[in-house]
Amino acid sequence: MPVTVVVGAQWGDEGKAKVIDLLSKEHGYVVRYQGGHNAGHTVVVGGERYALQLTPSGVFYDHVIPVIGNGVVVDLPTLFAEIDALTARGISCERLRVSSLAHLIFPWHQAHDAIAEAMRGDDKIGTTLKGIGPAYADKARRVGIRAGDVLDPERFAEHVRARALAENKLIAESGGEPVDVDGVVATFRDLGARLVPYVTDTVSLLHDALATGAHVLLEGAQATFLDLDHGTYPYVTSSNPTAGGACAGTGLGPRDIDRIVGITKAYTTRVGSGPFPTELTDDDGDRLVDVGREFGTVTGRRRRAGWLDCVMLRQAVRLNSLTELALTKLDVLDGFDTVKVCTDYRVDGRTLTSYPDRADVLANVEPVYETLEGWGTGLGGVREPANLPAGARALIELVERQVGVPVRVVGVGAERDDYLIWS
Repeated sequence: MPVTVVVGAQWGDEGKAKVIDLLSKEHGYVVRYQGGHNAGHTVVVGGERYALQLTPSGVFYDHVIPVIGNGVVVDLPTLFAEIDALTARGISCERLRVSSLAHLIFPWHQAHDAIAEAMRGDDKIGTTLKGIGPAYADKARRVGIRAGDVLDPERFAEHVRARALAENKLIAESGGEPVDVDGVVATFRDLGARLVPYVTDTVSLLHDALATGAHVLLEGAQATFLDLDHGTYPYVTSSNPTAGGACAGTGLGPRDIDRIVGITKAYTTRVGSGPFPTELTDDDGDRLVDVGREFGTVTGRRRRAGWLDCVMLRQAVRLNSLTELALTKLDVLDGFDTVKVCTDYRVDGRTLTSYPDRADVLANVEPVYETLEGWGTGLGGVREPANLPAGARALIELVERQVGVPVRVVGVGAERDDYLIWS
């Protein structure tokens, strides 16, 4: 299939990087289509852990051209720190291409992010304070600076200076600490010069690749229920991680896409504020966090954890036109005597089979569970569906019945090869 989209089907942290790494074997291009360095992907290769924030996960394959698409907002200090770290560990980033249309993040964006979050008081959204939202806001206000601007160094420096001066006035009015204008201009002049070799018309690059028969993989950051339009607003990100965002964020058209893979854990996690119907605040929740190592790749924040929610997954299938699921971290449930799966919601005496369109309603639903027997054995060495214990097979089959699309890949451990093909 020429173009495949990989999208998180929950609130992020589903293990997309591992699945993307697996799928990259059969693709020549791997493209990030939205988000910024607030997203973290972790890949384990040969026992070595690699934490990626901006570089597409396909960078570990020599045959893959990793692309940062036009829908991404790029923090240059983070990008080059990541490139340097990968290079030092023997991973070449020379093939990386960055869209000339991608917007750049600057220190004033991070200043605005911190000011806005502080002003919310107890109603904090839980932003990572990376400047992502303000950078997208500048894009919408048509005052942003794009990667392609670095190709004219003098004009780029002038633009950075003008924006820094203008933003400092707003920061000062809000009680924040203004940025060092001369320092920012000098830093980004150097970073811009370093970016030049990577800047590309990636829209043409990808269309030309498809014309030659290449296979392209599009990866989203965050996930369906953090989508600006379809997530649990206002506790969402500032872009569209859903499959529809893949077209806007790469310049490929809807008819170019053949396959849309949704990634879900065998349980559910969430970072930051917002409703979470199946959240566990007891020992089972702590156990999921501890065994699953549920701490943010970027922030280190402890994730909230709960049972798998098939009402969410059915909505994710709808919103993304998912063709299949990859079910990750099934092994985290190895030690549980029983495992629960939410199949419906109940609110005000009514049963809801579809996902509420209001966050306040979602915050008050009661999950309806189906309880399954645990399997009491480790899944780490399992590579064939027939070798899965009955309880694990029952969970996968329940998910398929509930959401109406097949599970193709099942993750059974942290290592790169800890997975099996279910169907």
